[in-house]
Amino acid sequence: MPKEVIAYMRVSTQRQGRSGLGLEAQRTAIVRFAEAEGLRLASEFIEVETGKGTDALETRPQLKAALAAARKQRCPVCVAKLDRLSRDVAFISGLMAQRVPFVVAELGIDTDPFILHLYAALAEKERRMISARTKAALAAAKQRGVQLGNIVQARANRTAALQRAEELRPLLTELRGQSLGAIADELNRRGIVSPRGGRFRWHANSVRRLLSRLDQS
Repeated sequence: MPKEVIAYMRVSTQRQGRSGLGLEAQRTAIVRFAEAEGLRLASEFIEVETGKGTDALETRPQLKAALAAARKQRCPVCVAKLDRLSRDVAFISGLMAQRVPFVVAELGIDTDPFILHLYAALAEKERRMISARTKAALAAAKQRGVQLGNIVQARANRTAALQRAEELRPLLTELRGQSLGAIADELNRRGIVSPRGGRFRWHANSVRRLLSRLDQS
């Protein structure tokens, strides 16, 4: 009988939670990982909450529930990517102190706790470096008299578009090889929200732009 795992998925905003954006990509990654490793998904827990802060566990009841279920069934918690748990080293260390093993589909089943610490440390460092570069760029733009509101909005739009593309990458990888129109039809059939919002449907051009972002990232 295959070993069981508890699936845990998280998105950061209520909008993502309502639309399912990101959750389907995470679920696809976990299911593929489980099938490849001969694991069975015993249950899944979904969280709509930020991952920031070393005390984030207090605001994430679904993660608490996943840990409790894993302890009861004596099996690991499985996430698609490490950042679905946190980008904070202290938080990852705190989870390890719970004495519930967890596996990251992106990293593989044999990744030991030391390597997980390293990945968490790198993610935390990258987040700080991006924040510092953004602040420096905004300060320089302000000195030149640039209207910062437009810059901030443009950056937010680009970041959101790239994040959207990454979240849909597993699904688009699966669909690639079909025509752009066929991919658009499948995205609409699955209820994936288009870049323009829930009132608009996917079309060949929007699929082309999304695939282009993935190829450039």
